[in-house]
Amino acid sequence: MKLKIVIYSVFLLVLASCGAKKKTIRKNKDVGIVLVEPKPVKLPSVKEDKHIKKLEKTKKYLSKHTLKYIEDYAAIAVKEMHAHKIPASITLAQGILESGSGRGELARKSNNHFGIKCHTQWKGQRVYHDDDEDQECFRKYQYVETSYNDHSEFLTKRKRYAFLFNYKTNDYKRWAKGLKKAGYATDKKYPSKLIGIIERYKLYEFDKVKKKDFKIQKDSNKKDEKPKYTIGNYYEVKKGDTLYSIAKKFNTTVAFLKELNGLKSNTISIGQHLLTK
Repeated sequence: MKLKIVIYSVFLLVLASCGAKKKTIRKNKDVGIVLVEPKPVKLPSVKEDKHIKKLEKTKKYLSKHTLKYIEDYAAIAVKEMHAHKIPASITLAQGILESGSGRGELARKSNNHFGIKCHTQWKGQRVYHDDDEDQECFRKYQYVETSYNDHSEFLTKRKRYAFLFNYKTNDYKRWAKGLKKAGYATDKKYPSKLIGIIERYKLYEFDKVKKKDFKIQKDSNKKDEKPKYTIGNYYEVKKGDTLYSIAKKFNTTVAFLKELNGLKSNTISIGQHLLTK
């Protein structure tokens, strides 16, 4: 009798422990690309090579990764400055700070150099990272250039940043303080960090590049391209769908769909959008 009671008690304990375990559901890390990004064009020099050589002659310790970042992206920052009136120094400093000079996981794997989150209007590819909260949604890009352009669009199209455009493009200190005031970052030291990067690496020199000295060679057969959402070229995943069934539906292959949508596995989810051509 006692043996039966012991066995029954053990059974109840095992049952209770199993019931207490919760399933940890992780969000799908790759969602089908709906954003079609224009291929980057070759930009004119902003004398970034000379700028870096001058910096290297100073006795200050300067990060080789940051110097490489400036070399790679200074011209893009200048391009965005002339298109959107945001100081190139501010854009570069934010990129350096937010992406860890391009070495952060979000920058390396998703080309997101400014830590921009998905928000409700984002329909492009996305990834999930722990940030202020667990598994927050961040934008994923095909090209770094798109990330820079999206950063400019992010600032120019939101009312809370509108006052910044009353400042001159050579007033990087007011811009740095204004970004914090507008709520771009919660870090109290955010303005001083940006200003520190700008002054340490003399990024304010790029604010002086005139538009007339920065002429992009255009293909006469092409119009200016901007990122756009596809219409009718993507399929919304429904219950019971697999990559194989979708490939068969559109007379293509699983390998093609994975390459087109940047998928690393065959896992898809209901409601996910996949480019089909």
